Amino acid sequence: MRPQIRKLGTIDCDLVETNPVVFRGRLLRFEYVRHNYAGNRFGTSYFRFVDVETGDCTPEFAPGYHLGCAFIDRDVAFVTGVEKWDGQYIELFFSDDLVHWHQRPALHLPGHGLFNTSICRAANRFVLMFEVGRPPEVAGVPFTARFATSDDLLHWELTPEACTYAKDRYTAPHCLRYANRYFYDFYLEARGGEYEQCVVRSRDLVRWESSPLNPVLKASAEDRLIANPKLTAEQRQRIATAVNVNNSDIDFCEYGGRLVIYYSWGNQQGVEHLAAAEYDGTEVEFLESWFPRNRKRKR
Repeated sequence: MRPQIRKLGTIDCDLVETNPVVFRGRLLRFEYVRHNYAGNRFGTSYFRFVDVETGDCTPEFAPGYHLGCAFIDRDVAFVTGVEKWDGQYIELFFSDDLVHWHQRPALHLPGHGLFNTSICRAANRFVLMFEVGRPPEVAGVPFTARFATSDDLLHWELTPEACTYAKDRYTAPHCLRYANRYFYDFYLEARGGEYEQCVVRSRDLVRWESSPLNPVLKASAEDRLIANPKLTAEQRQRIATAVNVNNSDIDFCEYGGRLVIYYSWGNQQGVEHLAAAEYDGTEVEFLESWFPRNRKRKR
């Protein structure tokens, strides 16, 4: 049986790369606010956290950075991002109060084009997945997952070149998780003009197994439901009529006995919407349910 993801509807327009985290018992949504977002008062991109219950926002940070992703470890927030789309630097920001931020480089890869990032804990280490668009000998067909590891979340080392997914086609990576000796890569697959969220898993970041239940998410009428009563009439009209060929940028965390899920939908060409969903169960149950043991698995 497929894992039952319940789509709740659209939260906002023109917010794409977000992820939920639990910080000191509170459910927060990390947001990468682009320069053209309607609520952006600064004229440049930045990062922030939003308290999901109250709607309160933390002070903005990392002005001019892009494609951020947050990870929490022992009451410290770590955020990775790039200095520009298709850039060669991954920067790290960290804070224990979400107000005062420290900053240091995580990776510098000359000649590379870098995009989205995601961090997970894997036993006694941390693993960073990052999206590569070039050079061709590294990325193959853009966009491709590469990996780095760390013992302390501050110093990162590239894994061997064989650790990748996948160079033969469009497989844009977004969300990395780990459970019971398996890594799970939630990535975007391009299929006949549509873009669907899929998942593969691996024990070594080299050999990957595709879920027989893919796709995880695909465009549907439920994406257009309204999950935010504060959306304007103009936004609601846009949501009702926008082209929808895409479910992408999934991210999630466990909170209150369920999985809180965010994803993007739209035309995959700049007209995007942030939507919410949920799964009744734990993160481990969600991950493992995509690979039922009694089914023949595709590779």
